[in-house]
Amino acid sequence: MVKKFVLTAFSQDRPGIVADISEVIYKNECNLEDSTMANLAGEFAIILLFSPLSGGDEKGLEEKLSSECRRLEREKGITAFIRPVGHPEKKPNADHHRKSLHVEGQDHAGIVYKVSRFLADNDINIASLHSNVKFSPESGAAIYSLSISVEIPPNVSLQTVEEKLNRIEDQLNVNITME
Repeated sequence: MVKKFVLTAFSQDRPGIVADISEVIYKNECNLEDSTMANLAGEFAIILLFSPLSGGDEKGLEEKLSSECRRLEREKGITAFIRPVGHPEKKPNADHHRKSLHVEGQDHAGIVYKVSRFLADNDINIASLHSNVKFSPESGAAIYSLSISVEIPPNVSLQTVEEKLNRIEDQLNVNITME
């Protein structure tokens, strides 16, 4: 099995960050398979999954890519880390219920922690999570918005999940919907 790599990187936002990082992947004869990128408070953050095009010297490739990450930091101000991924990609369980949770309310500490702790304690996997703060045009209040894609095991009752989420909703004074 061909080893895959995950690269995480961040830098002060500027034009060319994606080009600088993807050049390293391309010039080392690798194929970019999946990515997530975001600008967070002026810092551009990247997570990439990629694999070598050929099954050559994977250890040598890993060392070369690690060296390239250090060069990116010295020359371009991009902090980058690479990690090999040697196990097969996890496919969503066909018997799991895939749902979307949407949380919205006045911004305050603990929203992500309490929702994610509830999910973990109930063996509910987070497949993806996105959050942001926006400001109400009427009051100027900070409104926190959280979207989570989850995988709920078949032995966990959807009704029970909704009931428990209603309790968290009351505790946090936010709105939580599950679709």
